[in-house]
Amino acid sequence: MKKFDNFSSNLDVLLRADKEDLDNEFIISGIIDKFFVQFELSWKVLKELLRYEGKAVAATGSPRAIIKAAFSVYNFLDETVWLSMLKDRNDVTHIYSGEAAKRLVQTILTEYIPAFQCVREELLRYYGGNLEDI
Repeated sequence: MKKFDNFSSNLDVLLRADKEDLDNEFIISGIIDKFFVQFELSWKVLKELLRYEGKAVAATGSPRAIIKAAFSVYNFLDETVWLSMLKDRNDVTHIYSGEAAKRLVQTILTEYIPAFQCVREELLRYYGGNLEDI
């Protein structure tokens, strides 16, 4: 399975998050874990696509550099949302409060999942069948 396929498969699972018991701490933890994985898959897909587009920045391993470079290539990325996602991804291991975890889950549901969906839809529209190699 390729990176874009993994990205899409994980997103399909994350899309079901709002149908779960959002008061259950195991569900909350699972949603946060799925978000973490989805973010990792996202920036790695963007990295591969930047490489495909011939961008030198794709040689770096930095998620921040990849995301910033992707803004200049893909106009459908919301810089504010993606930089917020990066910060939340970096802070995930430091969430000790149940209330903070619930707030993050709400942000995942209302802002981050729609951003992941947008990426999938726009990349499919832009690259079509060429994503099979990514």
